[in-house]
Amino acid sequence: MSFVSKLSDFLKPHKTVPITPWRANSRWDLSFSRVLILFFGLTIFGLGDALVVQSNLGNAPWTVFAQGLSIKSGLTLGWATFITGCFVLLLWIPLREKPGFGTLTNIVIISAAIQFGVDRFPLQGTFLGGVLSALFGIALVGVGSALYITCGLGPGPRDGAMTGIHQKTGVRVGRVRMGIEVTVLLVGALLGGKVGLGTALFALLIGQSVAISFGVVARLTSK
Repeated sequence: MSFVSKLSDFLKPHKTVPITPWRANSRWDLSFSRVLILFFGLTIFGLGDALVVQSNLGNAPWTVFAQGLSIKSGLTLGWATFITGCFVLLLWIPLREKPGFGTLTNIVIISAAIQFGVDRFPLQGTFLGGVLSALFGIALVGVGSALYITCGLGPGPRDGAMTGIHQKTGVRVGRVRMGIEVTVLLVGALLGGKVGLGTALFALLIGQSVAISFGVVARLTSK
């Protein structure tokens, strides 16, 4: 088998969330290795999001909203992301969703990692540099998502709100997700958040990025 064929097989997307050796039995089933993987995944996620921001081509939908909030409030992007996550978490109360350790750390670590990234990654001034930054960022968000999701310590605030609304209304998950993301994107754009090619690339590629990352994790951890 050629190298290209081996690489293609290795990067084949996975259709479901793989069962990993570090998967928790409950949302508060903590161990040192599991928490370490969770923290690493959330950090990678936040740094990837920061790279999309620094691409200067447009942000992921939720970051468009956070950036708009940052512009209007004078808060840093990290604090705006943190406040947004906390507000979304409050929506879990009427939805009767229960947070896990991963849910709470999701808000803190991703917000901090985004701020760290935008403070240190260069803002791209060329189209090619912007595209490369956005694509690398999307890849990192996919890897980070796969790592923290497979820990089984609870969904992020936004994913929990999505599944909670789905369960309460019966509306398909995909439609709920689309409705939420379009809403926050439009509100964020009105507040001054940056929308552009990076936003489109994120919307088109993030699902595939997560699926490929799931596949890599599944193959690396399979016996």
